[in-house]
Amino acid sequence: MTNSSSQRRALVVQSSFSPFGNKLIQAGYVNRDQMHQALVESRKTGKPLTQIIEALTGQALPPDLIRQYKKQQLFELKILYGVESMDPELEERPVDDMGELIDMLIPIDICRRHQLIPLARQQTQPPSVLVAMVHPDNLDAQDDLNRILRPQGLKLQRLVIAQEDYEHMIDRYLNRQLERERKEASDQAVDVMSDLEGLEDLSDAPDEIDSDLGAALKDAEGAPIINLANKIMVKALTDGVSDIHVEPQEECLRIRFRKDGVLQEAFQPFPKKITPAITSRFKIMAELDIAERRLPQDGRIRRSFQGQRIDFRVNTLPSRYGEKICMRLLNSESTQLGLDKLITDPDTLAMVRDMANKPFGLILVTGPTGSGKSTTLYSCLAERNDPAVNISTAEDPIEYALPGITQVQVIREKGMNFASILRAFMRQDPDIILVGETRDMETAKTAIEAALTGHLVLTTLHANDAPSSVARLDEMGVEPFMVSASLIGVCAQRLVRRVCSTCRVPYTPSPEELARFGLSASQDLEMTLYKANKLNPEQIQMAKEQGRLCESCGGGGYKGRVGVYEVMRMTEELEAAINAGASTDRIKEIAVEGGMKTLLAYSLQLVQEGYTTLEEVERVTFTDSGLEAELKAKRKTSLTCRSCGAGLQQEWLDCPYCMTPRFT
Repeated sequence: MTNSSSQRRALVVQSSFSPFGNKLIQAGYVNRDQMHQALVESRKTGKPLTQIIEALTGQALPPDLIRQYKKQQLFELKILYGVESMDPELEERPVDDMGELIDMLIPIDICRRHQLIPLARQQTQPPSVLVAMVHPDNLDAQDDLNRILRPQGLKLQRLVIAQEDYEHMIDRYLNRQLERERKEASDQAVDVMSDLEGLEDLSDAPDEIDSDLGAALKDAEGAPIINLANKIMVKALTDGVSDIHVEPQEECLRIRFRKDGVLQEAFQPFPKKITPAITSRFKIMAELDIAERRLPQDGRIRRSFQGQRIDFRVNTLPSRYGEKICMRLLNSESTQLGLDKLITDPDTLAMVRDMANKPFGLILVTGPTGSGKSTTLYSCLAERNDPAVNISTAEDPIEYALPGITQVQVIREKGMNFASILRAFMRQDPDIILVGETRDMETAKTAIEAALTGHLVLTTLHANDAPSSVARLDEMGVEPFMVSASLIGVCAQRLVRRVCSTCRVPYTPSPEELARFGLSASQDLEMTLYKANKLNPEQIQMAKEQGRLCESCGGGGYKGRVGVYEVMRMTEELEAAINAGASTDRIKEIAVEGGMKTLLAYSLQLVQEGYTTLEEVERVTFTDSGLEAELKAKRKTSLTCRSCGAGLQQEWLDCPYCMTPRFT
């Protein structure tokens, strides 16, 4: 009984085909089962019936049959929605008219969101705008359109359009928009050629520059904006900067480079009118959507320079006067990995190496963006990289390429975040795991669980210093006992500019200047520090003409950077304090009493060793809390340096501030 009922229902369904479907069956293009399957698939996916039939049968339908289906489809849509239908094949609409309405009246984001496109203004009473819609009964779309049209005294007039026709028309507009923007960029570039003539000519770059950038400079004579974009990138690579900032301003376009952690003007301001052109050029190079100007976008540019592969990590941000573009330069081939190349203090180096050689546990590296955290972590991995060790990393993005390890890129759109990758690592028999960044409770707890189950986990955390990382994990919802049980140590770090050893200026600081940083001068020995020999643009030009310009730093006073480290190693006292919920100040006090060298103390040691200046200490590491911790530590120590008066720990053989071997 049941089978006969099913058969009757199937016959009813098969006999209810449209005239177009029956015609296809009678002509032998499909059988009834295929037609039924195509109808179900079309209703489920929204794809045209003809497209599904062609895919199902593997043969193309004649144009006259496709045209007949189109007429039937438009007739059904007209009956369904109760509005007139539009057939673009019979009623061609100029792209310029549609583009003007989109640019001036109905934004492209609304057109895409609601699948509609404005066609023309109607000279009716009152005036109206004719809009073709895939879903004319969409109330949200009607509300958005009326909100835009009513203040203009316009009325909405709807048409229904097939899905494939809408996609074809919107693609026509976007293609025309792209062509127009490229033409405008070219025209604007020609207009500002006189403004670019004063730009340093890099087209005569050395032959060893790879063809990607070097040849592009030489071949871009007819495309000034392309040439300018290449010149900006080549100058950044030549100057050894870390970031390029393309910043639209109210009256101009500003290009700034971040070199050694400090932003500086790279060129004289450019005319405001080239802003859209140069922005579009960099977005095209990064394979971004140039039509999208209201949302941030991320991309990547890959080029070669002097035989090395360079990655530019690109981010766009809509601002008041246009899109700001920031490009981070990633050159893994030129970066020398190794803890001994980063850490100048032997005791700190030994401590970090000992932590990195532990078989399991959690190591945190903290610091702001651009402080060298990734380089420190990869240096640890480079020293542990061995065929007998399985190392896996989860990163966003992958900044360094290390042979012999498994590196995984985070893809949030696909659900591959740090936590999910970390869980997958646990089934890959890892020995060492690197997590690029811990920013949420799920990632933090998964990392700690991995550390507690016999794996060495290295990760970064955004915190001001090493002791505050405990509070940061507590804010994420990680229990204190899990932190104390898994944590091996925390390494906080900063980067200060290295004073140029060629042109630095020695001087004797005043007692007041030393006292400001918690130091005191010795009566027997005067302290010699160094200042940077910084020149302003006029002085640089004068020194260049006279042949006195420093070849190392070019008048900047600094060349390169050196790391400042604060290493907090887990001890029984710290473990008890963390379990008891001690404050950050108390944790820092216990760590300093146990021999931790704070960021301020380490940076002052670099000053006295001639690596940097007090100005850099004040810019990067000098804080009231850091100074207070140092003064507390000095008051609690029983030994005092005879030379500089600094308090010393008993286990120290030399004064960490002035390196004097004798103390009282």
